[in-house]
Amino acid sequence: MSTENHGDSVGYKKPPKAHQFRPGESGNPSGRPKGVRNFKSDLRDELAEMTSFCEGGHEVSISKQRAVIKRLVAAAIEGDARSIATLMAFCARAFGNDTDEQEQPPEDHDIVHAFAQRPTQHRGKTTAITDPSKE
Repeated sequence: MSTENHGDSVGYKKPPKAHQFRPGESGNPSGRPKGVRNFKSDLRDELAEMTSFCEGGHEVSISKQRAVIKRLVAAAIEGDARSIATLMAFCARAFGNDTDEQEQPPEDHDIVHAFAQRPTQHRGKTTAITDPSKE
């Protein structure tokens, strides 16, 4: 290797010119083609499209997502067990992440508080655990 060309240094993150990708050439030529959409994007677009729905004797234009939800709720109200289970699962996923402390049952809060006040022994020393909600 010659040291005459200082601009052509080779090392970490500097491959030799002969081994670099040419402009427009990919390192993964058999990879995903440009413009190909994934399932999630296609589903989101399809559910956002508008459709006609007959409600109360007249036709209403609503999204397909809304139409599916209306039919699922109607089937659950009629007593279809599968629809009820599906609806409950959707509700748990949609509303289950609310971590509002006021919605937590009071007995759970009391248990956590009692546990935090319990003395513990660590290497012969007795200490009390501090309650993080009080800090």
